[in-house]
Amino acid sequence: MSSETRVVVVDDHQIVRDGLVALLGALDGIDVVGAAADGRDAIHVVGEARPDVVVMDIQMPELDGIEATRFLTARHPGVRVVMLTMNEDDETVLAAIRAGASGYLLKGSGAEEVETAVRAAASGGMVFGASLAGRVASYFAGASAPAASRADDPFPDLTERERTVLELLAAGRSNDAIAGELYVSGKTVRNTVSAIYAKLHAAGRAEAIVKAREAGYGRS
Repeated sequence: MSSETRVVVVDDHQIVRDGLVALLGALDGIDVVGAAADGRDAIHVVGEARPDVVVMDIQMPELDGIEATRFLTARHPGVRVVMLTMNEDDETVLAAIRAGASGYLLKGSGAEEVETAVRAAASGGMVFGASLAGRVASYFAGASAPAASRADDPFPDLTERERTVLELLAAGRSNDAIAGELYVSGKTVRNTVSAIYAKLHAAGRAEAIVKAREAGYGRS
């Protein structure tokens, strides 16, 4: 078995994609075995190239990086994904983690930080940029908190993503706006909204919004 780490680079901007291919390809022990311009292409390239690590952009046409990551980590459990993006808002970071990402770096990260993240991911570790590490630690601390500590949650059956979508619903956002804000597909939002209706026992959007606002959602 080769000791080299096999990497696929996914980014819809050719300059960024080519730069990452050149950067990683010049490193000892790393072999760039493929590149893709969007999430759908990435699924095919990863299926054929069988990399150890995928360096994945988030906001792309056809299929965004978070949905592509969710698909790839489910279909290929051994593949590790490192997100590289301009966006560092909490919900996008957490959505990437929940999708199965092993790392999350900003596009302004230096070459050494990118290399460290790829090597760490290949070794089974998780790496997040310095500006993100504290928020990631807080997320894992909250996720592991016992249910009793969240007893005052008005909708305890909702997942983190469903709470986020409900907050945006209550604030008056459309499905398309929510999809754009969370960098997920419209289909994902529609499915999430349907799950929210079921868990809130709401007949539709209006009733769900009323219940959410009565519980304090959408006031920020």
